[in-house]
Amino acid sequence: MDIEPIKEYCGEDWDRVNQRIRAALHSDIDLLNSVNGMILSHSGKQLRPLLSLLVAKACSDAPVSDDSLRVAAAAELLHNATLLHDDVADESDCRRGSPTLNYLMGPSVSVLVGDYWLVAAMNEIREAEHFGSRLISIFSRTLSHLAEGEMLQLQKARSGDTCEEDYLRIIFCKTASLFEAAALAAAISVNASETVEKAVSRYAVSLGLAFQIRDDIFDYSREFDVGKPVGVDILEQKITMPLIGAFRNADAQEEREIRKMVADIHEHHGYAADILDFVRKKDGIGYAVRRLGDYAQDAADALSSIPDSQAKKHLEEIIGFVANRNK
Repeated sequence: MDIEPIKEYCGEDWDRVNQRIRAALHSDIDLLNSVNGMILSHSGKQLRPLLSLLVAKACSDAPVSDDSLRVAAAAELLHNATLLHDDVADESDCRRGSPTLNYLMGPSVSVLVGDYWLVAAMNEIREAEHFGSRLISIFSRTLSHLAEGEMLQLQKARSGDTCEEDYLRIIFCKTASLFEAAALAAAISVNASETVEKAVSRYAVSLGLAFQIRDDIFDYSREFDVGKPVGVDILEQKITMPLIGAFRNADAQEEREIRKMVADIHEHHGYAADILDFVRKKDGIGYAVRRLGDYAQDAADALSSIPDSQAKKHLEEIIGFVANRNK
């Protein structure tokens, strides 16, 4: 599925969101403007601001307000801030098939520019005319989740004992929490009912979990070209859904041996191939696909509380895009 027609449906509102993003990042420092322009030229799918706009349209018949546009812009700004920081934490040289800022200009620049985008995101929310305190609270809570997710992931990489509950908490904090913020803040910006707010939150969290599980499947699948080699998560000692699924089909001794390999991966990079083979033999990818399907279905079920509209139809289509995307 191609999401470009959904952006076309949003029309002028989509253009206004991107205008807000560019305006929020403008500086009188030429180097900063140049770097920001480079990042914007590789902006990816922009799924989070698109989610915000669709929720605002699905929850209200009124024209999209400035507050809804601010929420959408803030979601994209915050997302990219986290990517700039993640590239430093993960020592990443490539993202979306292009060199990272971390690779081109070093970790200090990547962190500083990430901070700039983060402040720009919060400034967008701060300028909201209505429901400002609630919107700030939502995005502030998301920032806490993002930090907690990174630290829990680091803790579990060291201990090597990640279970499915741990994994789901990590990907909620690192991925789904921002999906939730983008959608819930949009619903609040149009004064949606409490019932609709809950439905939107459930939809976005399940969508975000499905999105990250799909990403983690890519790390075990050579047939997809996602701009990075397979096995990167293992080399970073990350135990994700495909490996957790493989453990479910293995005996205790096999699981202990594989977990020991993950723990020792820095000294023995060759273990990565053995772990990838283990996941394939134990149908870890199949398990991950089924769990992804569970969350995709839950996202679809959550939309039952939202009135039928073209925007709702596009929210349903995004579930299919997330579940079936190949990059």
